[in-house]
Amino acid sequence: MANEFMKAELASMIDEFQVQMAVLADIQQKRAQLTAAGTALQKRVTVTLNADGVVIETKFVDTEDLTHEELAKAVTEAAQTAATELGRKSAELMNPIQERRGRMPKMSDLIEDLPDLNERIPEPIPASTAPPNAPERQRRDPEMVFTDVEELDDLRPGRISANDNW
Repeated sequence: MANEFMKAELASMIDEFQVQMAVLADIQQKRAQLTAAGTALQKRVTVTLNADGVVIETKFVDTEDLTHEELAKAVTEAAQTAATELGRKSAELMNPIQERRGRMPKMSDLIEDLPDLNERIPEPIPASTAPPNAPERQRRDPEMVFTDVEELDDLRPGRISANDNW
């Protein structure tokens, strides 16, 4: 009897998988068409991204009075705003598949003593939006700092060592 239940559950899971693949194909078609725009400086700078986060258009309106630094900062801000909007739209687009997945039984529900492996998936770490040389990007992982080290003299030709006696 338990074997028949397992066969029925497995058949149901396979059917649901096929439905999910059809839903996913539709979502992928819609995702390919996604765009998101971000603006800065009271809409004087607009950056538009495609679904992959690639800049597909940049527009400037009445920016002659701006310095290069102001313009660069505005483009960065607009692109970051567009990326945030793109993330929101992408998540919204994926909602139906996430809801369907949530209704499906987990393997741990079907096989006794099997751990729920989803609990072991680490949460993604948000990427920094700081510029390349910002202090935030200069931080070192405390686990990667070596404290038990020996300082060596620079032995390259023409270099004077701290230990050289004059």
